[in-house]
Amino acid sequence: MDFVKMEGLGNDFVVLAGPRSPTPQQITAWCDRRRGIGADGVLVVTPGSGRVRMEYWNADGSAAEMCGNGLRCVARHARDLDLVPEGEFVVDTAVGPRRVSVGPEAVRAEIGPVEVGTGVIEIAAYRGPPAPVGNPHAVIFVDDCYAVPLAAAGPLFETDPAFPGGVNAEFATVIDSKRIALRVWERGVGETLACGTGAVAAVAAAHDDGLVGDAVTVHLPGGDLRVEITDGIAWIEGPARTVYRGVL
Repeated sequence: MDFVKMEGLGNDFVVLAGPRSPTPQQITAWCDRRRGIGADGVLVVTPGSGRVRMEYWNADGSAAEMCGNGLRCVARHARDLDLVPEGEFVVDTAVGPRRVSVGPEAVRAEIGPVEVGTGVIEIAAYRGPPAPVGNPHAVIFVDDCYAVPLAAAGPLFETDPAFPGGVNAEFATVIDSKRIALRVWERGVGETLACGTGAVAAVAAAHDDGLVGDAVTVHLPGGDLRVEITDGIAWIEGPARTVYRGVL
């Protein structure tokens, strides 16, 4: 079985041609960083008529509704293989069709609407609103996201009964109206170098509080991601590339 290893801002994936339904055991074996390929998750890309379908699983074998960096990698992969036309095209996801466009350096992708919750989740010393982006997120604003003991704080959110299906936890620091620093604990994965939907959730929550404008650069450990919110629809833009190809 052929595979492609891809990454977007250090958020890395094993990419397979579909249709295919890998088992949880296969996914965890492939994503193992010592005994497998090593990845944050597995993407399956199935060609359609001028578009492709994306399916995504976390490194622990659990299915996820959406992955922003994965979506950008799928878009790059589809263009590299000429599965889709030049210009804007559509990637079908578990949460609906998403528009994407691939440039020489960056990929721009529609993430969709974000609904910042009115309630506040309080867990240990942390509090923040839910902000689902097709997949579940909780955003916690802190003075210094780099000082947060993420390995301890992240699992508190992921396993809390308030989120029966688990949740991605974003620890965000607003630098100014155009910049946010962010670290993310992803359910089923752990800390990742970047999270596209997490960046959108953080910007949407900050925007809802009047802390940032419509266009924000999110500084993640893996690099910078551009987030724009236009008429309630979020878009992300950043790099996505193929690392290597192999055979399983």
